[in-house]
Parts: sequence; C-alpha cells; structure tokens
Amino acid sequence: MPGLNFNDRVALITGASTGIGASTAVRMGECGVKVALNYFESQTEAKKVAESVEASGGVSLLIRADVRNAGQVSEMVVRTVNAFGKIDILVNNAGGMVKRVPVVEMDDATWDEVMNLNLRSVFYCSRAVVPHMIGRKYGRIINVSSVAAFMGGGRNAAVYAASKAGINGLTKGLAKELAPHGITVNSVAPGVIDTPFHARAETGSYDQFLPSIPMNRVGTADEVASLIAYLASDDSSYITGSVLHVNGGQYLG
Repeated sequence: MPGLNFNDRVALITGASTGIGASTAVRMGECGVKVALNYFESQTEAKKVAESVEASGGVSLLIRADVRNAGQVSEMVVRTVNAFGKIDILVNNAGGMVKRVPVVEMDDATWDEVMNLNLRSVFYCSRAVVPHMIGRKYGRIINVSSVAAFMGGGRNAAVYAASKAGINGLTKGLAKELAPHGITVNSVAPGVIDTPFHARAETGSYDQFLPSIPMNRVGTADEVASLIAYLASDDSSYITGSVLHVNGGQYLG
C-alpha cells in the first residue's frame, strides 16, 4: 500500500491462512513488513499465503501454533523474535463461530471453547508480545472483533457475540495500560465479509444481508486488511483504544 510508513517492521498475524488474516499478511508483505504467519489446521492454505507474501517481495515465516494454548503461543513468539529479531506488530485475527447453540442448550464446554478461541487467545498473544514491545518503546496491536459485538450476533450466536465484545473491552483496557510504553491497541469490527468464515458459520446466502447494508454489498477481506495495515503503520501513531467498523453501514455506532 503506497504511502504507509512501516520503517522495517516485523508483524505476527494469527489465523493467517485464510480470509482476513491471509489478506492482511499479503498487504503487510507488499509494504515491506517481515511477516510471521500463524496457522493451526490449514497448512496448505498457509503455505500459499507465504508464497504470495514472498512473491510480493516480502519475507515470511510459517508457524503452526494453537493460540488457545499459552505454551504454544509463547513458543510462537520466541520463534518470531529469533527469526526476525523483534516483534513490532501483533494482529490477533484467529477466531471463529465454532457452533451455533441456543443458550438453553449450551453447556459449559461450548462456552469455554468459543471464549478460548476468540478471547483467551487474544490475551495469550498480547501477553506474550508486550514485553518485547515495552523493551523497545514501540508496538501496534490490532484485534479483530465483529459487528456481532454490537448487534448481538445472528441465530444462536450469543456466546460468539459475547466473545467479540470481550475483545473490545480488552482492547480499551490494554490501550490505557500500554500507552505510556509507546504501544497502541485498537480493534477492527468487520461486518459481512466475503471469507470462508461465513461458510463455516452457516450464515446462508449473502443476499439475505443486503437489505441491512446501505452499500448493498458485502465487504472483501482486502478492505478489512487495508484498515488493519493502516492501524499497524507508523501513520496511526495517535489512534489507540478505538474500535473501527468495516461494515458498509450495516451498523452505525
């Protein structure tokens, strides 16, 4: 993306094998950022993303890690620092719906599964990278939330909405805590975006959403990646604790 200032930065992106994470990785690579690409299950897709980053002139590192596991997260951060010498940018993108369950049928295990994937992972990854950022008095943390945090989610998705709302609260708390150390923390809240997420989440045809979206179309992963790239750049130096919406007007908050 011409015009953005990254100044020889290193980024760690979780859930980088598909969708928003993959587009963000490629965009970062185009900007000259060294990118550590986290994946867990989708190795084939992750390798394709790494190839795209390299083809754009960037440098990539593939790291398989379960972001729900604190030990694996710590190892992932160590590997990134060992390879690139530092971590300047963390994009907490990994997450998912997991399953749709009415609250009266939801057991503790399902609640924990969704919270661990969507919220606990953000805490684990942030906790692991912050010491490296504090030491250098610089950092950018961008968390991927959702419009569901503001609208309650779709059918039988209350726990998903709660987990994404938790991300926004954590974002604001970390922003206050880390600002004196030169670290900014922001969230992006995508609406309906054309990614594999919607197929896995069984949201149905995109056409059903169009009446609620003033722009009368769904968004693209590249459009979300453009915002993440801006927040990750040096140009966003006075923005922290914000939740920025990317939803075509579906939610005007």
